[in-house]
Amino acid sequence: MTDPVRLIADRVRDRVRRDGVDLTGDASRAAAYTHDEVRRYTERALGGSMPLVADERRAERDVLASLTGLGPLQPYLDDPAVEELWINAPDRIFAARNGRSELVDLALSGDQVRDLVERMLQASGRRVDVSSPFVDASLPDGSRLHVVIPDVTRAHWAVNIRKFSRRIRDLGRLVALGSLSRQAAEFLRMCVLANQNILVAGATQSGKTTLLGALLASARPGERIVTVEETFELDLAAVDVVAMQCRQPSLEGTGEITLRRLIKEALRMRPDRLVVGEVREAESLDLLLALNSGLPGACSIHANSAREALSKLSTLPLLAGKNIDAGFVVPTVATCVDIVVFCALERDGSRRITEILAVTGAVTGGVIEASPVFAMRGGELVATGGYPAKRAKFEAAGLDPALVLAR
Repeated sequence: MTDPVRLIADRVRDRVRRDGVDLTGDASRAAAYTHDEVRRYTERALGGSMPLVADERRAERDVLASLTGLGPLQPYLDDPAVEELWINAPDRIFAARNGRSELVDLALSGDQVRDLVERMLQASGRRVDVSSPFVDASLPDGSRLHVVIPDVTRAHWAVNIRKFSRRIRDLGRLVALGSLSRQAAEFLRMCVLANQNILVAGATQSGKTTLLGALLASARPGERIVTVEETFELDLAAVDVVAMQCRQPSLEGTGEITLRRLIKEALRMRPDRLVVGEVREAESLDLLLALNSGLPGACSIHANSAREALSKLSTLPLLAGKNIDAGFVVPTVATCVDIVVFCALERDGSRRITEILAVTGAVTGGVIEASPVFAMRGGELVATGGYPAKRAKFEAAGLDPALVLAR
């Protein structure tokens, strides 16, 4: 921040204190105050008593970023090409664009990093300190914040800000970007309309959350969707949506709300569709029990392939307790999960759907049977000629997947 910008920002703060107003959430007033102070400063600078501002519009943006935004980080957060921003050390800041990371020309001080994190956490009600050295939180724009502090890290605060693109709102947009074929998109849309239970799998940053949101955009307008997540990431445009996130324990160690609790609460909210942002642990058991009751659902999971996703979902419920047996879990996964969609992050940074499996419902030798409906051939996602073995939900919805898959 240049000296003129710092001085203008201080004068805006003085005026805010005098007027007794709050610029948080009031972008128009913040812009008006900033514009007035930049104009006054320029008038005085023309008299020769102060250095001139080279670019008034840029000065206004910098002042606004220091007052209501995230200071030096704000230009990267405003850049639609930036997907993720992270800080390894005050002078080691990286940005990811189109799936590829780069070291940015920006250096902060340790105090600046801590101040920025405190500002980001202010609206979330969450905290990070020695007793709780990790924190996940959602920023006002929907981005996800993750922070780890020493002595868990070696010397510096580690900060990750993952942005979520609002440009991709439906499957049609993914087709336009080349992430999947139009035929596959039509099949997935039919699966959503037929209340198929869909498991979205892939590695970190492969586009699982984006795909999950695009799938849910195909749901019928009158559906009531309840989503549960560790931190808010899904951004659905549906009319009837209830979104819930976990809560950290208080300083006294009380008040924690887990994903398991949220899934149970969601079942009392008359959902037409239950969505779990991501299953990692024992909450997978509660999800399976919900799906086994006939409630349509969807979730995402980290995995290396579509088949490994089924295996992992068959293992995670065992974490719920010693009385949970694989003899119950594996057949339940086979009967509850209908479709598995695998997302991949390619070497060139692009994100593509590379596999769609249809679970048959049968288990052979402890292995869940599934047949590929779409697979990568010659670099393209094409229909394999296979059909979903579970047809009851399609027939109940008056839909025939053969009309799409036979093309």
